[in-house]
Amino acid sequence: YFKMGTITTAMCNSFKQELLGGVHDLDTDVLKLALIKPSPTGTFGAATTNYSDLTSNSDEASGTNYTAGGQNLDSVAISIPSGTSTAIVDIADEVFSNLTISAAGALIYNSSTKASVANRAIAVFAFGSTVTSTSGDFTVVFPTADENNAVIRIT
Repeated sequence: YFKMGTITTAMCNSFKQELLGGVHDLDTDVLKLALIKPSPTGTFGAATTNYSDLTSNSDEASGTNYTAGGQNLDSVAISIPSGTSTAIVDIADEVFSNLTISAAGALIYNSSTKASVANRAIAVFAFGSTVTSTSGDFTVVFPTADENNAVIRIT
C-alpha cells in the first residue's frame, strides 16, 4: 500500500512568520513559480516551507521546454485597493511557452540571492485536476487581485 501525496491551496505558514520577521520583500525579491507533477509523493500546502520540499520528493513536474525551478513571475505589485484596508499582492498570469507537460499544482517561492531567503516557500496552489499542454502555452491564471480573491492578502 502506497499513499500518494496531496496538493492543497494555501499560503505557507512559514511565509507568514517570515513576512512578519522581514525575511521577504515582495517588491524587490525574485519570485518564481514551479509546477508540481500529478500524483506527487509529497504533501504540499500550508506546511510547505521551501522549494527543496518539492525537489526532495522529485515532485516537480518535468517536460519538454520546462526548466527545473520554474520561471520568474513577470509582474508582482503590492497595493491597498481603494475603499479597503486589505493589503494585496497582484500577480500577472504566468505563461510557460511551448511546453509539453502535465501538472496538478504550483509553488510560488522566493529565489532571491539573499542568504536569508534560500528558496523559501510562499504559497501552494492545487489546480483541481491534472492540466496538460502539448507543444503549447501552459498558463497559470491567478485570481482577481482584490480584498477577497488575491493570492496573497493581509486583512
